[in-house]
Amino acid sequence: MESTAFVCGVGSVTSAATAAARCTSSAASSFVAVKGSSRCVVRARSASKNGLFMQATGETLEDWLRINNIETNLGITTRAIFTACKEIAYKIRTASCDKVACFNEFGDEQLAIDLLADKALFDNLKSCGVVATASSEEVPQETPITEGGSYSVAFDPLDGSSIIDTNFSVGTIFGVWPGSKLTGITGRQLVCSGLAVYGPRTTITVAIDGTDYAHEFLLMDDFSGRHGQWIHTQVFSTVSEGKLFAPGNLRAVNDNPGYASLVQYYKDNKYQLRYTGGMVPDVNQILVKGKGVFCNPESPTAKAKLRVLYEVAPIGYLMEKGGAKSSDGKGSVLDIPINSTEVRSQVCVGSKDEVERFEKMVGVEMYAPAY
Repeated sequence: MESTAFVCGVGSVTSAATAAARCTSSAASSFVAVKGSSRCVVRARSASKNGLFMQATGETLEDWLRINNIETNLGITTRAIFTACKEIAYKIRTASCDKVACFNEFGDEQLAIDLLADKALFDNLKSCGVVATASSEEVPQETPITEGGSYSVAFDPLDGSSIIDTNFSVGTIFGVWPGSKLTGITGRQLVCSGLAVYGPRTTITVAIDGTDYAHEFLLMDDFSGRHGQWIHTQVFSTVSEGKLFAPGNLRAVNDNPGYASLVQYYKDNKYQLRYTGGMVPDVNQILVKGKGVFCNPESPTAKAKLRVLYEVAPIGYLMEKGGAKSSDGKGSVLDIPINSTEVRSQVCVGSKDEVERFEKMVGVEMYAPAY
């Protein structure tokens, strides 16, 4: 799929020419102006290489949730998460961080950025009034939030925090389940999941019950105290075959012969290596580029570190809704029982053929499931 990057202004315009002047796109073929300050000024359209049609509607997050008839409390929960991610993006941009702590503009030491992100999510989930239980990878336990709440949320507040001092892209991963429990479940019960990418642009890609595909929202700066609003910019429906790979946990090649053979296959067949060390940007690129594979297997000496509740299941749900495939080496990661917050798994996500290649070459021979 041809990637399409949208950078659109917000406001009222009167012509497509004006709209086009305010919007950049590497693959857009036409621009349609949309009047009204509550919507993005441009509808950008592009055709993918495989002939599929992709359109970004340009609504604000609030309008998009309403138009798609998202269940009321699920919409409230989703907006709370998006608000928290907006706050996290602002804190990342304005704090000077090392691996241990952050400093404000006066040089005063603050909480480490991952703890600030954790607090932003908990605060917004508490204030929204419809979340029963929340759990963060920072403190992997179920925390009661609102008695009688409709949904429970698990999240990794700042995936890649160990590389934030290098100014690499980092992100937030979240999953929303109905009810008040975050154990005794699987990814099949997810009703919403997503990932936020804090990079040159701030985006959230989300998959939600009641809509097809995965949807990207761009944080547009409206130069107000609200620090911007979220605009619907891309729809991801297909991940095609393509020679792009992001190999995690490479130490496992030392005693996982299947993984060593798979990495050698990538090299012999001249795949492009695109790996940052952060799961969020490495997975997000597969949706944006519309091709490729991310894998993170384990071996006897390099065990799986990714927790199913906070990372693997939400990523699997998002990728499968976006047209990709997921696997723990045997089957979809959405079928892994989450019997505790500590369940970990190896994982592969990407195009159908690439994930099946992972299952064939790596499989579960060297994988010791924690369930």
